[in-house]
Amino acid sequence: MKELWHGLPWWVRRVVVPVILVIVAWSLLSTVFGAIFAVLGWALGLVIKLLVIVALGAAVVVLVKKASRM
Repeated sequence: MKELWHGLPWWVRRVVVPVILVIVAWSLLSTVFGAIFAVLGWALGLVIKLLVIVALGAAVVVLVKKASRM
């Protein structure tokens, strides 16, 4: 491995390899953050759906109580 590294021209070692490493790191970070935000978005969507269901249930209870008084 050492021979392979030293066999590369200086511009490959100093320019190309760091650029490739930055691209790979950026790809990994975007994958991780994408997965995290996907899970958070799914959970937020679930919470909003549950809140809507609870609000509709509360509205039905209020309307039934009003209707039973008349």
